[in-house]
Amino acid sequence: MLGNVCSAACSHYASRRSKLARIMTNASLWLTQIHFLVSLGFLTLFLLIELGLSWTLLFFKLGAHFTKGPGWIAAYRFWVRVFALASVLAFAASIPVLIQIGSLWPGLMDRIGNIAGPLIAAAILTTFIFKSCFLGAMLFGQRQLSDRVHTLVVAMVAVGVTLASLCMVILQSWMQTPTGSVLINGEYLVMNWADIAGNPSMPWLAALLGSGAALTAAFLLLGVSARQSMRHPLSEGELLSFRTGQHLALGAGLVLTLALVGYGQDMAQHQPAKAAATMGYWKTGAATDFPLVGWPDAARQETRYALRLPGAAASWLGQDTQGQSLGLDRYAGMHAPVSATFWSFRIAWAASLFMVLMAIASYLRLRRHDGDPAHLSRTSRRLLSASMFIGWVLGAAILCHVLLGLSPWAVNNTVTLAEVSATQPAALLSAGLLVHALVYLIFVGAFYQLLRHISHYGVIPVARRRGRA
Repeated sequence: MLGNVCSAACSHYASRRSKLARIMTNASLWLTQIHFLVSLGFLTLFLLIELGLSWTLLFFKLGAHFTKGPGWIAAYRFWVRVFALASVLAFAASIPVLIQIGSLWPGLMDRIGNIAGPLIAAAILTTFIFKSCFLGAMLFGQRQLSDRVHTLVVAMVAVGVTLASLCMVILQSWMQTPTGSVLINGEYLVMNWADIAGNPSMPWLAALLGSGAALTAAFLLLGVSARQSMRHPLSEGELLSFRTGQHLALGAGLVLTLALVGYGQDMAQHQPAKAAATMGYWKTGAATDFPLVGWPDAARQETRYALRLPGAAASWLGQDTQGQSLGLDRYAGMHAPVSATFWSFRIAWAASLFMVLMAIASYLRLRRHDGDPAHLSRTSRRLLSASMFIGWVLGAAILCHVLLGLSPWAVNNTVTLAEVSATQPAALLSAGLLVHALVYLIFVGAFYQLLRHISHYGVIPVARRRGRA
């Protein structure tokens, strides 16, 4: 009798230990994902500004080259300071991300090193070549170079930033839809680089990055110019910045809307589990209504309090052989976190819609006033000023949806995050996350203070030679 009691107690204790171990493992895996997402998110914030402003600066330089108007070069000289700081912060932020690929996901490169290695190397090499060869000349060589040569240097910097970003887009999109490769003995081997680079998700993720960068740059221009207009009448260069931001926001907003639709259709075809989580669709069947908002309830297996768009859901969900829309019940235990995936997609849509409506409203209001924000109400200008970083909300939401929506997979349907994750204590991961988040917040605050300072006082002119302004 005593033996049976002891045996039952030991069994219960072992069961509790096993349950606790699973909980700690899941907590460590979640902390690892959040830690990496925070670092990659910080990089993405400044990459969006760097990419968007690089082409905006080229536009200003071309305007100065062909029109010879002083406003174009004034706009260039103002925004090149912002671009320089964003470029430095993006470069610095890339180092923790590269380190964490090895420290947080030590098994990942063993599985995908044949694809990821060349793409990461190409991004690093492109960054070093263009930054070392052209960025210095762009920032410090304007007075030593002819106007035509300096414009060419600015173009090369924009091309370099774009190529480095494209390498990372190819890698991430391939992890979403792995084509052009084959998995043998747990390791991916390259079959066709053209298929890897042209995987089904790549055009849509590239369009999301490009249009998101353009919108981020556009609202920086609009927000800073609106803030300046509340302090003094805008100069020609400041007016050009505002008008450029208006037109850039209108064009990029249209592209982003189409890219989000295309991304959703591609997701339904190639990642039906992510599509079901995005739609909050729990049970396989004949889906008809698109939930615009709602509350995904995992316990009840339903999306509660949903405001639905009738008859618009089927094309956003994967289909089985019988033509039924695939729900989360087909992926029990192997689908993304529903609430995070559901809401990140809707936050991205809300941010993009807000930006497009703001751009349209300001354009219609000012089209008879030569694009001068001084003719907007003070409330409207304050709203534009407060929205200068709305592009970061958009970028963070898209990043969360792309990465968290892929969970629990590192490479879709083949390699799980648990297989490649490091086994580190949750306390250590929490401390590292806290330190990184604090450092990132300091840098973001410093960047905001720079924008606030130069919007109030302008930029310091670069000396032509010692002792002479």
